[in-house]
Amino acid sequence: MPAALLVLIAAVCFGTTGTAQALGPDGIDPLAVGAGRILIGAVLLVAYARHTAPSAQAPAASRRTLLVAGAFVAIYQLAFFAAVRETGVAVGTVVALGSGPVFAGLIDRVVTGAPLHRRWAAATGLAVGGVTLLAGGGGGTEVIPLGVGLALLSGLGYASYTVAAKQLLDAGQAPERVMAQLFTVGAVLLVPVLALTGGGGLGSLGGLATVLYLGTIPTAVAYVLFARGLRRLSPGETSTLTLAEPLTATALGIVVLSEPFAPTTAVGAALVLGGIVLLALQPKRRRGAFPATA
Repeated sequence: MPAALLVLIAAVCFGTTGTAQALGPDGIDPLAVGAGRILIGAVLLVAYARHTAPSAQAPAASRRTLLVAGAFVAIYQLAFFAAVRETGVAVGTVVALGSGPVFAGLIDRVVTGAPLHRRWAAATGLAVGGVTLLAGGGGGTEVIPLGVGLALLSGLGYASYTVAAKQLLDAGQAPERVMAQLFTVGAVLLVPVLALTGGGGLGSLGGLATVLYLGTIPTAVAYVLFARGLRRLSPGETSTLTLAEPLTATALGIVVLSEPFAPTTAVGAALVLGGIVLLALQPKRRRGAFPATA
């Protein structure tokens, strides 16, 4: 299956997260949901990796990269939910998701010397502009500096995790094992969040069902597909393709949650699709490999 298609399917899975949370019970703590989904996802990824990927001792440099990438998994997850709490879903989403591809391309450039292709820049510009229209389609958004800062931290964490994961993949590790290792580190770091929130209402039947779904489809399944696509694409291209996530979330919000459809939504969707098509039709493959150190 083409690498771009794998990433797009992963992004569609990511995009179901908001709808699943909205359909879940009221009163569950979003920070607990974020920590719980990573924990369940890690368990499932480890179980899957044991059956599909050969076990191998990673070199010390790769282990350092693994720890750094796992920490960024925890950072982008918590920073995003904190940003949404501070400045709202619209602004938090557009800043976090929109900044991710830009950060990924720049970090990739600094760490590996990878060129920033004009086609990637054009596709990212289209997609980020589209996400901005999608997020602001409802109007009434409030920009709070702390929330914007947290959203930028989330985007930086996501981009850093993507570049580090790419290093591990280019070092020859199996995608399933890479994701299992990264999310295990992230889960360990997020366990205190569950303790501090007292479970955040996840003990109820509805809360448990919600976090089980989020840990299975938008986490375990999606990140295996994401890693398989990332193995053959650059971090910048991969991050841009995952902007199909807010497009999916918007479509589900309109169809499933009966959210209002603004004229800017159609324009935003068209821009995101244009950026994705620009990359997906003829994805550039990396010529070189990343070094084994972060």
